[in-house]
Amino acid sequence: MVKPSFRREMVVTAVGDSNLSIRRACALFLISENCYRYKRKLSSDNELIADCLLRLTSTYRTWGFGLSFLYLRNVKGFKWNHKRVYRIYRELELNLRIKPKKRLKRETPDALAVPDKINTSWSMDFMHDQLEDGRSVRLFKIHISLAMASCCRV
Repeated sequence: MVKPSFRREMVVTAVGDSNLSIRRACALFLISENCYRYKRKLSSDNELIADCLLRLTSTYRTWGFGLSFLYLRNVKGFKWNHKRVYRIYRELELNLRIKPKKRLKRETPDALAVPDKINTSWSMDFMHDQLEDGRSVRLFKIHISLAMASCCRV
């Protein structure tokens, strides 16, 4: 499968090199004459869009295309089409940025609290076990500390 742009180039070379008419060359390479005669209009807005996108993505590193486009549309007031802005975004290869991993900074843990009164600390847990005949048993275990720190004498 050959792209239409490549077929257009083949028609241009066929018309230029040989004595083939434009109509016959277009029919031979299966493109329309409109495609052969089409001239792309380059807009100066594309450079402005590219500049805005580069500034935004360098300032706000975590912003992707969606946030950048909404900022340009709603805050700056530009009326560009999202497909056009996304095409330029991809041409600049801004869509290949890898989001950095967020790492949690762990501080040194506090010392474990020792209860000073009876029934001030307790914990709960689910336990699971299996009987000899294969049946499973689930238990809800609640542990209440009955010992105080000061009366740990044996």
